[in-house]
Amino acid sequence: MGMWMLNVFIFTFLVISSGRDVVVALQDVTADLFGSEYYGTVAAFGDFNSDKQTDIFIIREQSELVIFLADLKAPYFKPKVHLPADRLPKDIIITSVVPGDYDGDSQMDVLLTAHPKSQSIEETSVFVFWGNNQTLDTSGRVDLNKTFIDEPLIMDFNGDMIPDIFGVIMGETSTQVCYLKGRNLVWQPALGSEVKMNIPHSNAFIDLNEDFTADLFLTTHESGRAGFETWINKDGNFTKTLAGTVPDNVMVTGQSAFVDFDGDGHQDQLLPVCLDYACQKSAIYLSKPADSEWVPVLTDFQRRDTVWGFVLPLPQPPAGELHPPITLHLGDYNLDGFPDALAILRNTSGSDQKAFLLENVPCNNASCRGARRMFRVHWDLSDLGSIAGAVVATFFDIYEDGILDMIVLSRGGAKKELAIHALKNNFEADAYFVKVIVLSGLCSNDCPEKVKPFGVNQPGPYVMYTTVDSNGYLKNASAGQLSQSAHLSLQLPYTVLGLGRSANFLDHLYVGIPRPQGKKEMRKQEWTAIIPNSQLIVIPYPHDDPRSWSAKLYLTPSNIVLLTAIALIGVCVFILVIIGILHWKEKKADDREKRQEAHRFHFDAM
Repeated sequence: MGMWMLNVFIFTFLVISSGRDVVVALQDVTADLFGSEYYGTVAAFGDFNSDKQTDIFIIREQSELVIFLADLKAPYFKPKVHLPADRLPKDIIITSVVPGDYDGDSQMDVLLTAHPKSQSIEETSVFVFWGNNQTLDTSGRVDLNKTFIDEPLIMDFNGDMIPDIFGVIMGETSTQVCYLKGRNLVWQPALGSEVKMNIPHSNAFIDLNEDFTADLFLTTHESGRAGFETWINKDGNFTKTLAGTVPDNVMVTGQSAFVDFDGDGHQDQLLPVCLDYACQKSAIYLSKPADSEWVPVLTDFQRRDTVWGFVLPLPQPPAGELHPPITLHLGDYNLDGFPDALAILRNTSGSDQKAFLLENVPCNNASCRGARRMFRVHWDLSDLGSIAGAVVATFFDIYEDGILDMIVLSRGGAKKELAIHALKNNFEADAYFVKVIVLSGLCSNDCPEKVKPFGVNQPGPYVMYTTVDSNGYLKNASAGQLSQSAHLSLQLPYTVLGLGRSANFLDHLYVGIPRPQGKKEMRKQEWTAIIPNSQLIVIPYPHDDPRSWSAKLYLTPSNIVLLTAIALIGVCVFILVIIGILHWKEKKADDREKRQEAHRFHFDAM
């Protein structure tokens, strides 16, 4: 009996463990997602119709917008909302799309940036179309009466949980912010000193001093050198605390990005660069908030005898062509708790241009110093590498299962548009995650016009968790929500934090939102014992009373649940077979005894 039980346990263990081997593979699911509509420029993500499924905003012909709403039937994204070109001024080129609730009615509006076809790309106009009952009011729009020198940063400048528009106006050097609450334009000076903004900029609205309140990071350009400024939010007002420059050996800078690179709970700055003007030598540097030193986390771009590098953007790209700045799109594709990246690289000795996955791995050389982690290029992902002429690559949770898939844009699509490629991430190791989206909290269950407040993109919230891994060590990570909005940053309206293979409950999950002007108290709430593989929708209502904030928890079953069910069913079937065999043997023995009894000679009858 002991050996039988041992065999049962071995069987169960093998079935459960069969899915635990890490297999990294991608599957092209473009036709399933878009059908024949797989062309255009993917510009933004957001839940436009408040159905808890993320929709995709696509620019067509650089003059019109199509919103692909998520559906439960193939194709899973259908072009349902259309903003035609005749609803915008003539002879303009749409450069970006930023969804958000700009008037405070808890319905998603759409902000577009554009520049004239015949003029400088640095002259940026802004248009806002209002959301109306899960549709877009295409008959009316608000045109900002000032022109920016670059795409603005969408941020919550005054802490009222309504997105504002921040940037530098044409002909000026001081920053300004535009409020649209109530659909009225209100312009105000933003910062106390002039800023010589770098173009293109990579400004960010992200917590940099760990007080759960978003600060302001600006990229600058002065005296021929690229630099940055950090403005900390201490009491609802931004105060300049730090200024710095890029590494001395850098000739071309890309877009700064912020992420908890090494899983210590602090936001780090990643900077992709070229070490020469032709970008024959590329690198990625990391800077930690408390340290001004730059640390290289990727310098090896060589594959066999071929050297790859970042793609230099054209200063004046031809009309109709997309040439984005050097950008890293970040996401934890393998849910190990350390964010990875997607980057566009070109063959420095040829014309090949492809998307590559940069995996976040432990550092194996002394150059990383305090970073402890580094990037390693995945050269062997055939489905990703087979897409020629890639222009943009980003992460996106296609099936809302917490596993980040990939979307790649490449040249050569229909109607001279970019082709859209959707790649499913068949990551088979059963790692765990927590998915968090923080809403505006302008209303809870009493929203005007019975609006469901589940779909509004909100810049500025900050999320951090602490837990204990399977080895008993403390593990934490943090992330900012929608910290950047310009130049196809393509950030997701939610945060996916990988937990690795630890199935423990999250000990603490913290959520903070920006503070209003004049307030020094943090607006932060804590939740405990959060179940892994769950989606948490946080409604910070009312804003000034974090203890009253609500969180709606939705579970996403893990593969281990299915494997465990299969194992239990298999064990039950195995036990039933054993019981059936034993019952059959017992019945056979009873029948044999009855026959023997019938043939005995009864002496008592004589």
